[in-house]
Amino acid sequence: MNVTDWIGFLGVFQILLAYILNVTGKASNKSLTFIILNITGAGMACLASILLNYWPFIILEGVWAMVSLYALVTRKT
Repeated sequence: MNVTDWIGFLGVFQILLAYILNVTGKASNKSLTFIILNITGAGMACLASILLNYWPFIILEGVWAMVSLYALVTRKT
């Protein structure tokens, strides 16, 4: 695996970890852990997609990261 693969793998892992934590009740979708895992995971997956020049996932992961960032900014403590 090359560096791009590792960036994408780690990003997708973080997104899946957030989902698993949410489904198992370990982290709510409003928790800081869930939001940070989604921002960093989507950002890394987006970066890997940019490096691969694969537009469908650049759009998907870019929007995912932006929505997660919005959730962080508007999050009430």
